This record gives sequence, structure tokens and C-alpha cells, in this order.
Amino acid sequence: MAKIIDGKAIAQSIHSEIAQDVTDLSKKYGKVPGLAVVIVGERKDSQTYVRMKRKACAEVGIKSINVDLPGDVSEENLLDTVLDLNANSEVHGILVQLPLPRHINEEKILSAISIEKDVDGFHPLNIGKLAMKGREPLFVPCTPKGCIELLQRSGVSISNKRAVVVGRSNIVGLPVALLLIKLDATVTMVHSKTPDPKSIISEADIIIAAAGQANMVLPNEFNLIISVGGGSNELQLNIKCTFVLNVFYVDVSNDVMCVNSKY
Repeated sequence: MAKIIDGKAIAQSIHSEIAQDVTDLSKKYGKVPGLAVVIVGERKDSQTYVRMKRKACAEVGIKSINVDLPGDVSEENLLDTVLDLNANSEVHGILVQLPLPRHINEEKILSAISIEKDVDGFHPLNIGKLAMKGREPLFVPCTPKGCIELLQRSGVSISNKRAVVVGRSNIVGLPVALLLIKLDATVTMVHSKTPDPKSIISEADIIIAAAGQANMVLPNEFNLIISVGGGSNELQLNIKCTFVLNVFYVDVSNDVMCVNSKY
């Protein structure tokens, strides 16, 4: 009988824990954490993500500092905005919503964020420490961290497991692979240039599907899969999956756990 990881329930539990932490900080220091979310332009998907982040801040008591810039903002002006936020003592974390418009150098902007406020974990020093044995970054990219939280809070042992990460993006694929390695999984990365991905995926104990491309995951059977994509067409399975809010409900007789972590 299939087991379902209820991502929504786990998220609610984490929200409650964070809300309590914020309350404790407020009582101890007389202030709450301040998160600046910077968005450039009006991409619908980016606007949706930013609304979700700001809503989550409100729910747990974090102060949200909203910075909305036009799509034609100059790189220099955006850089100045980031530097101003670095210097603002009321801002404890900075998120710059990606992707940025093509005329802006993403690497330059992300590198300008103070490492102490880089809550997205994309600063080169944070990513570098994530990649090094015996080093710990100040912050870890949130979606990869969320995947690990889903596994650990569901009682999944990661050590000694064969994990396959489908996708190699800087935002999800690469950092989630590094996190799995730190937890002693044996990790293989599959991407658009990987020959015979089906045979590799079919041997995995854990699959993280983060390719953003339809029909890349084609396992015959598996033990556990987490999809970071926005819809069920990223997975083409030889089992019946129905996409409903935060999970894929799986109609199989095998021992399967399955969740879409975006919801």
C-alpha cells in the first residue's frame, strides 16, 4: 500500500515552530526578524512566489519589507538597493526573486548580498561551504532544504541510500545533491544529456525530480519520489498518479512515498 508524505501538514508544523521562535525572539530582544523580498518586473510566476513568501512572513510574525522594482530597472540601481538593504539594521534577511531580467548580471547581484543576510543561500561563499566536507553554510537554498525536511520529518533514512537527482540547476538540483551527499547518500545526477536515464532512475531508493521538463522521470518502480516541479507531467510513471494540491496520490501496491513539494 502506498504511503503519502503530506507536505502541507509538515509545512504547517514548521510554520508553528517558526512562529513560536519569532515570539520568543520578540520577547527577548523586543524586535522580530525582518525579511526583505526584492522583485524586479511583473513575471506572473515570480509574483506568485513573492506573494507566497510575504504571506508566510505574515503568518509567522516575520516583518516583511517589500521592494518592488520595474522590469527596466538598471543593474546599478538594483545593486544600490541591495547594498542599502545590507546596511539596514531592520533587515535580517534578503531575498532577490529569480530569474532577473536579461540585462542584469544575476551573479553580480547575488554576490553583493551580505553573506549574513543571504537567506536564499545563493552567495558563492554559502554554496562553497555547502560543497565542502566539514564546512557548514550560514544558509541553505530553501527548496533543497525543504526536500530534506520532507524526507527527515517523514522518518526516511537517507544514509546509505542511492539517490538520483533529476536536474542540475543552481537553485534546486545542484544544492539538493550536495545536501544528500552531506547526509551520506550515494548521489547520481541525471539531466537532459544523460544517456539512458531510465536505467539509472530505476535503481534509485530516493528520487528528487527537479528538471522542470516533462517526461524525464520514467521509473518502472521506486521507493520514494519528491517532485519539485509545478505539475504532474514532469513525472511519467508506470503507475497511476493524480495531482491533488500538495501530493501525488499514488495507486500502487508497492511501498511508495510520493509528494510534490511545491505545494
